[in-house]
This record gives sequence, C-alpha cells and structure tokens, in this order.
Amino acid sequence: MTATRTDTPTLPATLTAIDGGHPPAAVRLQQVSKDFGDTSRPPVLDRIDLTVAPGEFVCLVGASGCGKSTLLSIIAGLDAPTAGTVEVATGRPALMFQEPALFPWLNAGQNVELALRLRGLPRGARADEARRLLDLVHLDGAATKRVHELSGGMRQRVALARALGQEGRVLLMDEPFAALDAITRDVMHDELTRIWQETGLSVVFVTHNVREAVRLGQRVVLLSSRPGRVVREWTVGIPQPRRIEDPAVGHLSTEITEHLRREIVRHGR
Repeated sequence: MTATRTDTPTLPATLTAIDGGHPPAAVRLQQVSKDFGDTSRPPVLDRIDLTVAPGEFVCLVGASGCGKSTLLSIIAGLDAPTAGTVEVATGRPALMFQEPALFPWLNAGQNVELALRLRGLPRGARADEARRLLDLVHLDGAATKRVHELSGGMRQRVALARALGQEGRVLLMDEPFAALDAITRDVMHDELTRIWQETGLSVVFVTHNVREAVRLGQRVVLLSSRPGRVVREWTVGIPQPRRIEDPAVGHLSTEITEHLRREIVRHGR
C-alpha cells in the first residue's frame, strides 16, 4: 500500500465531491497508517478512515499517545502517512496549537499580519485585514497591544485570528484551550462556536477533555490506544448553544468516557 496526498485549490462555497464516487467532503482519510520504522513497536495509526463534511465540527478524543496529534499533522501536511490516502478539498488547512506561539516583539496586529503576508496579501491591505480578523474574535482595539499585555485567553484569540488569516476552509485545532483556566476556556468555547457558525469552516478539534468535545462538536470520534484506530463515533444531537454543565452534555460525556476508560485499561494491560 502506498501513501498519497491530494490538496486541491480552494473551491467555491458549495464544494464538489473530491471524486465522483463520494459525497462532498472537506477532508477524507482512507486507510491511513503511520509508523516510524520500528517493527518492534505497533504503528502510531492503523488504517484510519475518516471523512469530514464541509462545515462540520468533528472532535477527536483518545488516550495519550493514541495518535491524535499525529493524525492532525498528517491532515495539515506537516507529516506524511506511511500508507493510505489523505484528501483535502479546500487547499492547505489552517492549524492552531495549544501554545499561541506569538512573537513577543510584535504587537497583536502584526502577529496576525504574518499569516496574511504568507498568504500573499499586499502590504497595504494587511493592517485592515488584521483588524477585521481581530474584530471577528472580539479583540477590536487590541491590534497595537504587545503580547505581554494580553491575558492567556486574549493570546489564544490572537492565535485564532492568525489561523483564520491563513484563509483555509479547514481549521485544525490541537488542544488549543488546554492551558486556560475553566472560565476562560468556557468563554473560548462560546467564541469558537460563534466563529464556526459565522464562517462555515470545517473544524477538526483534538482534545483529552470529553466534556469539551461534546460541548463543541457535531461528531465525536474515539481513537483506540496505540495503534490508533477509530473505535466508535457519536453524533451529538444536542442543539447549540450548549453549556458544558448541561445534563445532556454530561450524559453523553459519561457514555463516551466509559468507552475511553476501557481503551485506557486495555492499553495498560
């Protein structure tokens, strides 16, 4: 089996199918595997099949070391699968990590402008576009603030604005709120939900927090412990806006957590 990757140019708002035999998809993984050449250890990922529809919000959960971040890196094009096919219908995805990774010698607006510069936006248009993106994440008026003047939540908003500035129609998020306190994280959940609904982005969100996954996602995908395989998926039928303390969120979170616990116990054996 060979590993291939297809990134097609950005498509109009209504996406066409990646190929004629399948329904429209923003991301499609088929039989994706990943190992690092050590035959004494199981592969990191084993025959992953995953399709993300245009505008869908999918959360990936699983035990530490199950390959969630590796899978995200493969979708982003930062790593290559050992086998299988990766298809992204809307060009290179935008990527946001747990750490904001802002440059402290630049202000908020200039940090966002870096993505715009890489995108090829003319210099004269960058400042206005950076301000528009900061407004979108509710940081209007913060363009001239230095990184040390921003709270943790504000820094993540700047990082989100910068990711949005990449203009990818797929947003990949690797535990972006894990380092935030509970209240700030809850506020960021609201903000991300609002931005996702306003922009129509496809989101693939990695988290260890099952409640966070149910709070945000339309679908929750559980990966097994190494090797990482898709064990089960849940469609989250709870209408937005959701609260992390909602009984329905808690009930589904308990069900998913029980399956996750079984995976962790199995891995421990």
